[in-house]
Amino acid sequence: MRETDGEARTLARRLVRSARFVSLAVVDHENGFPAVSRALTTTDLDGVPIILVSTLARHARSLAADPRCSLLAGEPGKGDPLAHARITVFASAEPVPKDGDVHARLRSRFLAKHPKAALYIDFGDFSFFRLVPTSASLNGGFGRAYALQACDLLIGSNVKAEDWQRLGERIMIKYQDASRLAEAVGAPKASNYRLCGIDPAGFDLISGNVSFRHDFPSEISSPEVAEAEVKQILDVVQTLRKI
Repeated sequence: MRETDGEARTLARRLVRSARFVSLAVVDHENGFPAVSRALTTTDLDGVPIILVSTLARHARSLAADPRCSLLAGEPGKGDPLAHARITVFASAEPVPKDGDVHARLRSRFLAKHPKAALYIDFGDFSFFRLVPTSASLNGGFGRAYALQACDLLIGSNVKAEDWQRLGERIMIKYQDASRLAEAVGAPKASNYRLCGIDPAGFDLISGNVSFRHDFPSEISSPEVAEAEVKQILDVVQTLRKI
């Protein structure tokens, strides 16, 4: 087990925040056995993973009975799947009431990453859960194991969530075609990238099945500074193209 450092924290946050889906483990409400399912995910502004599930699903009923759960994020690439980074996050599931600003924010952030969820997101039996981390186990590949605390995954900001949400929606409209932005931050080659989320720690890009997380050098103090950071990245690309 290695000592947790900045590189490990960055990798852990990127694995969680860039994930399109996770393997979700719960305590089965009927037999008490560990039960694993798959769930679409994104993250809230504070870095807490979000899932949208039907209350008719067995894992949703299990979370209602016992909020303890864990999720596995990190997709294997070519070759040995155990050589690729992955993280297990131990969490407590918090149901989100459908009336209120929190639900509206999560709905907007979830649809930005999973637009096809618009077909069912407003069905009466579908609800959001915030999977609030308690600790995590990071495996960055062979010989790179770390034990993380909740604070290693979460984003701290004194700015109101409503302000960040308004910024995100405005920026996603302004930079709907995010191909140049994706190129500038080194995202994998893909077509039709779009910005699907922004928070005090960075922004998220998506193109079909490809999801990419770019972290700012440090957490941003205000929505206006975050927008300026995105513009600066694009200005650098434009300047380099002219040289």
